[in-house]
Amino acid sequence: MKRLPVVLFLAWVSLLFYSSIWLFISGFLLMRIELNNQSSCAEPPSSAAYKGFQQQQDYCWFPHKFEKAVIVIIDALKHDFAKYDPANTNPKQFQNKLEIIHRLTQSHPKHARLYPFQADPPTTTMQRIKGMTTGSLPTFVDVGSNFASYAIQEDNLIHQLVHNGKKVVFMGDDTWDGLFPQKFHKSYFFPSFNVKDLHTVDDGILRHLYPTMDGDDWDIVIAHFLGVDHCGHKHGPDHPETAKKLAQMNDMLSSLIEHLDDQTLLVVAGDHGMTDTGDHGGDSEKEVNAALFLYSKTPLFGNELEKDPEAVPQVNLVPSLAFLLGIPIPYSNLGAIIEDLFYSTHTKASAYQINALQVDRFLHSYSLAAGDLPAEKLKHLKDLFSSVTEEYEHVISMWSQSSESESHLESQLLKLIHRYQQYLVQARAMCMESWARFHPVRMIAACSILSLCCLLCYLVGEAGPCLKVSYKHLLGYPIFWSLSAALVFGLELWTSIVDLDTASIFGLVSLASQLCFLYYFRKQSSRKNRPHSRSNFLLFSISSIMLFFRCCSLFSDSFVVAEGEVAPFLLISLLTMTVAKLHWDGRLTLLTLPSLGSESLKPSLSPSYKKECPRLLGLLAGLTFCARLSGIFHSCREETPNCQPSTFLTPLSSVQDPQIKNLSYIGCVVSLGIIVYLLRKWLQHYGNLNSSSPIVLYVRWAFPLITLGISCYWALSSGADDSLTRLHDLKKLALVVFPRVIYALAGLGLLLMICNPVTVYMKRTWDSEADNTVTTYCAAPGSEAELLHVIPQIYRKMQRNLKNRLQQGMEDKEEKKTAAVEAYGLGSVYSAAMVVTLTLLALILLMLHSERLTPSFFILLVEAIIILYIHSHVSNLYSAPNGLELFSVPWYAVTAWALAGTQGFYTTGHQPVFPAIHWNSAFVGFQDGHDNNIIPAILVAANTFSSHILFSAGSSLLLLWPFLCETPTIRRKKPKAEQREGKVEEDDTPMMEMRLRENPDKFSVGLLQLGAKFLFIQGVQLLSCVCAAMILRRHLMVWKVFAPKFLFEALGFTVSSIFLCLGIALVLRVDCAVSKWFKNLILHHPR
Repeated sequence: MKRLPVVLFLAWVSLLFYSSIWLFISGFLLMRIELNNQSSCAEPPSSAAYKGFQQQQDYCWFPHKFEKAVIVIIDALKHDFAKYDPANTNPKQFQNKLEIIHRLTQSHPKHARLYPFQADPPTTTMQRIKGMTTGSLPTFVDVGSNFASYAIQEDNLIHQLVHNGKKVVFMGDDTWDGLFPQKFHKSYFFPSFNVKDLHTVDDGILRHLYPTMDGDDWDIVIAHFLGVDHCGHKHGPDHPETAKKLAQMNDMLSSLIEHLDDQTLLVVAGDHGMTDTGDHGGDSEKEVNAALFLYSKTPLFGNELEKDPEAVPQVNLVPSLAFLLGIPIPYSNLGAIIEDLFYSTHTKASAYQINALQVDRFLHSYSLAAGDLPAEKLKHLKDLFSSVTEEYEHVISMWSQSSESESHLESQLLKLIHRYQQYLVQARAMCMESWARFHPVRMIAACSILSLCCLLCYLVGEAGPCLKVSYKHLLGYPIFWSLSAALVFGLELWTSIVDLDTASIFGLVSLASQLCFLYYFRKQSSRKNRPHSRSNFLLFSISSIMLFFRCCSLFSDSFVVAEGEVAPFLLISLLTMTVAKLHWDGRLTLLTLPSLGSESLKPSLSPSYKKECPRLLGLLAGLTFCARLSGIFHSCREETPNCQPSTFLTPLSSVQDPQIKNLSYIGCVVSLGIIVYLLRKWLQHYGNLNSSSPIVLYVRWAFPLITLGISCYWALSSGADDSLTRLHDLKKLALVVFPRVIYALAGLGLLLMICNPVTVYMKRTWDSEADNTVTTYCAAPGSEAELLHVIPQIYRKMQRNLKNRLQQGMEDKEEKKTAAVEAYGLGSVYSAAMVVTLTLLALILLMLHSERLTPSFFILLVEAIIILYIHSHVSNLYSAPNGLELFSVPWYAVTAWALAGTQGFYTTGHQPVFPAIHWNSAFVGFQDGHDNNIIPAILVAANTFSSHILFSAGSSLLLLWPFLCETPTIRRKKPKAEQREGKVEEDDTPMMEMRLRENPDKFSVGLLQLGAKFLFIQGVQLLSCVCAAMILRRHLMVWKVFAPKFLFEALGFTVSSIFLCLGIALVLRVDCAVSKWFKNLILHHPR
């Protein structure tokens, strides 16, 4: 049996898919070019910048107003959190908590003002810090580096402050350390990634904030608090912990104001908002609407507001702070100054003039470097700027000459200010649109390569039997030519003959490899007469119809939003139509009634109906019930405002009602226990729990320990933060120890499964009727072919001996007895290894989710079992007497399996949007954070794609389960005479999974076909998402719906393909271990 080529072939195909994904991303999610130019006092944007002022030596670009500044960033401070409404007598937990802001804005309106602070998406912390320090616009793809925090190379406020002699002291979120390494005069960084930790960062800041301000070794203090954001992630905004944290921030601001002097500016800002569930990252109104509060003890604003101030874009803070502190505006800034901060019309116009000159200089430099700004819009902005600048210089000239009345000149300046504002707004809008640029050639090339990948998988899935002797041609040659192409392109790149990036080279290499495969495939398949069977046709089948609807739905934003409801509908429809087709093909006889004149009206049932029809109908009903029931564990998107997220998504620690918390905990533990109990009963039923092998002992003892450990972890994590105060350190230690012990036990289980996956119990008995003769080519099998010939005979003789012994009982006790071998669990040895492994993975993935999602995982596993049994019954009814068709998994089964995996993604509380990612999973067992980004990335990915992991790793069960559930319909019937004589035919006893050993080549080809079909189904869905994102790239919902869907689909495909290969590799490892087990049995068998 060819084992290694099967895994290598699937791994090679997966790499082809990865290269196409990479190529498409390089053309679809392009990052803008970052200019390294820097502003300086010695080089103002233009000499015209100084025409409104007399040359002085004590300011840079613009007269500064403050010597010092305290910048307080309260992460996720929504504008709703900062507002105060005295008329609200029944406020929510997050309302009316920042009383100090309300009191200052009311009592000192010229000293304090609260603004809505509009963030640019994506609303993740790192991108917002970039925006508030550079004044530029991070692109969509930058969100991927949110937790890698690459250092900012563009000109920014921190660089300008340090370069101009300001002592900058930072304290708080350690994200700033990665963005601005070695920039701060003093720094106090605290770990920020642990969203369950509400106090470490904030308490650390408060320890250093007031002593720092009381000293004189600072000019700028930046304090980044994280407690409010972490409260939102852990509990949601409307929670008592959020109220406590906001009250703490109110006390902090009250004390901080007392430490300010007249030359110090206070800036309090939120970097982004949060949804009703406490998440952020998208572009909904609640996520982008933050708060900005400005205060100083000297008058800061020229007049009082008669109405609420308009929203301020976050980038507008950059030029405003630069002017107030007397430093140059960062080179790449696109923000406009906050108009209220400048009193006189003359001063305001001069500030806008300098601001516009700086933006014009940046646009000119960027257009020369990148060339991707639209020429027409750029020309329009240039004409507008030139016209306004010319008028400004003319008005300033008349002002200096006093040739016109001051009121007339002031009205002219007000008009110019309005036109400058228009210029700055239009410039920012143009850049926002242009930086969503695309590379059509790369996207089309990626779609072409991805289409060829799908075609490759389809051909292998349809024509698997012709591949049994052609691995050399269909795997070796394509890999050889791909490596040759890679070498050629590498040499050309090294010698500068071609100018290609890495993604393009990998794309070309993949294309060469695919074309080579298709050539040799056509050459090989033309020499063979390929057998055609029912399961080898996808076109014009029920599966193709469902797959077509599934792919078409990915082009509609409404269907993508409602995919969690579409997937189960397609799943149930597919299997219902499959069962209906059984009756259409005459394989399933329905209920028939005799004529009215007959003696009995009792319905006559055919044998097949009696056995299969009720089972199939019951399984369909159970599947429908599970699919409907699992819908209660849903999450909501912002596009569905009327949707209410499931209460089961809320962790037990956030449940305030003790009775509900206790009942939920009991229900979760019971569901967890049922999963382990059903595993033991299944293994016991098939005889796989009798062995004394390490893996069986592990199942007996380690699984209950894992269940107990998870239950204890849930009990500790669901307790209130202020409970068990005296045992706080012990509780914190236990929250680390329990998950890590479970991780270790899971790793041990997987290691035991790899080392010895055979769960067979062998028993020697003495039976005079035992037939111990085994036909071999020689005394003992000396080759793999001879061993494969012997194994089915051994299994049949074991069954025959056991059956004879059960029939004859203990007769003839004095008769001489010979040795007989009985093996329990041999007929399910492959499935047992897979079921144990999948259950172990399910327990670990379950621990990474909210404990209240345990019933959802239980329902998901039950649904998977129902699909397997439906598939087994349908396959056995269609199968020929020799059972050879069971070696090829039909398309409907693979499609249903993939749809169930998609449904499981949504029923475990996920959505293909960034705000819905469960970041808490990164800290299960790592309460104190991580030293790197690899472990948290793995944990978050395992949580997000848990359904993909289970269904891809368990896809081999689609091939194994029909053999496990073997029925008499696939075995040759015995003649009645032989039945009366008690003769037993070799084919009469079900061989179950040992039938796979009768046809080892078909077994390996069946696994290859199964893997290719699964990759085809997943690949076609990915291709649909790629085409939707490419075709609809100018659609209004592209960045809200189609781009996130593509990214999640691409990541899901990557995870699925990896675990598909691992699952098939495990089956092949079991096959290798079974061969070794039989070989040892033959060598030690008495002849």
